[in-house]
Amino acid sequence: MSSLEEPLGLDNYSACNGAGWLQRFTSSACRPISDHTETNNLIESRECSSSNSCNEEYGRHRKSNDRFARNSLMSRTSSVGRRRVLDSDHCCSLPRNGLERIDLVDKIFRSMPSYVKIVEVGPRDGLQNEKSIIPTTVKIDLIRRLTTTGLSVIEATSFVSPKWVPQLADAKHVMEEIRSIKGIHFPVLTPNLRGFKEAITAGAKEIAVFASASEAFSLSNINCSIKDSLSRYLEVTRAAKALGVPVRGYVSCVVGCPVEGNVCPTKVAYVAKELYEMGCFEISLGDTIGVGTPGSVVPMLKAVMSVVPVEKLAVHFHDTYGQSLSNILISLQMGVSIVDSSIAGLGGCPYAKGASGNVATEDVAYMLNGLGVETNVDLGKLLAAGEFICKHLGRESGSKTAVALSRISANGAKMQFF
Repeated sequence: MSSLEEPLGLDNYSACNGAGWLQRFTSSACRPISDHTETNNLIESRECSSSNSCNEEYGRHRKSNDRFARNSLMSRTSSVGRRRVLDSDHCCSLPRNGLERIDLVDKIFRSMPSYVKIVEVGPRDGLQNEKSIIPTTVKIDLIRRLTTTGLSVIEATSFVSPKWVPQLADAKHVMEEIRSIKGIHFPVLTPNLRGFKEAITAGAKEIAVFASASEAFSLSNINCSIKDSLSRYLEVTRAAKALGVPVRGYVSCVVGCPVEGNVCPTKVAYVAKELYEMGCFEISLGDTIGVGTPGSVVPMLKAVMSVVPVEKLAVHFHDTYGQSLSNILISLQMGVSIVDSSIAGLGGCPYAKGASGNVATEDVAYMLNGLGVETNVDLGKLLAAGEFICKHLGRESGSKTAVALSRISANGAKMQFF
């Protein structure tokens, strides 16, 4: 593998000159120091590096968390031989010995899951906003290609009125062609009881419902209030439960709305709690217009996690402002282990002006590979699936990983995937 295409793992961090990710480069900056007087505990305090001394000293005891298989993460991301120590005069030099490095990694990534489930939403959420109608055969071919990548969940289509989403008017035909594929979950979106019945008739074995945390967006998207939408979904979830059909819940506009602006985290928590209590096995939190940053995602997640178990939560970010990967990373650090993404970064929302595509599945897989987090996804096969649909659409992939690796390939560099 060439250095250009190798993900920057934890073993490469100290080879970077930008140590600012640990500490601000200022003359008055305080740097963390460690005391290893207690086994399996990290005792943290502050040491000032300038005349502007800190009067505040604090200590914090943190117990090791064995909830996730950290040893496998550490073994894949530790390579002391390749590390380079920064100049000793640097006020923010990285830890010099192995024990300090392990503590640093543990502090930052202790809550990272060892495995992340990627939910592919490209065939539905990715294609629904395309203006030109895509042939049913192309949609089916895309789904079949995605099934070879190792993805376990592929959102196939939506049983909505063709009047509202004409691109997905062929939902019945798509499901009839893929329903016999074994070992893959193909959830479909159903906005009401009628859509649910049509989905079941077409062979759907898993469905999804969607509610908004924004009242204005709910009215523009599904023509009813949040309260009415939840009542509607209660009927759907009861019907699904009677047939033993799993239901996934979506919450849209979890940090921002194109009409209302900022969305209060407590509103998101309320809708998520309602969906969870009516029987949704998983709740996907969607930043529909892609305005979120870690600063707004963290309080939203904290609010939702207070009413829904974190293992039941997924995150769904659109990349309008290029914040998706940073938002995903902070979500993983908070314990989330399910990520929605779209092949080639396809997507958008017909009812949210300015919303760009979803975060690209290729980019998510590349980042997780670099972190040593398992996904069971073959990046090479993902790239091939993305190339297929982009050729049909006649445009470049929205995945930065795909674009970069295609240029490396064009230059004759040997490509190797994980």
